[in-house]
Amino acid sequence: MKSVMTFAATLLVAGSALAADGAALYKEKTCTACHGPDGKKTLMPDYPKIAGQNAKYIERQMLDIKSGARANGNSAAMKGVMEIVSEADIKALAAYVSTMK
Repeated sequence: MKSVMTFAATLLVAGSALAADGAALYKEKTCTACHGPDGKKTLMPDYPKIAGQNAKYIERQMLDIKSGARANGNSAAMKGVMEIVSEADIKALAAYVSTMK
């Protein structure tokens, strides 16, 4: 039982670290320019409000834009940014966005 609790604590710490890194990346990778500093006030009315979205959903959207699998809507606006974002960055950004309120 102790090892399960230790594993759970490790996951919580890792998740917190990802979210912390994600907060820095959110600013560094210019996510704020289109999605707003809080993920709720977008540059254009048809850009998505991303605050609080499911982390796996956000991760999948970014990966699909990066790979070209998603090329609809405003994804072209993100394509250039996704070229400078690693898969580790994507995970951290997704974790952070999911915690935004």
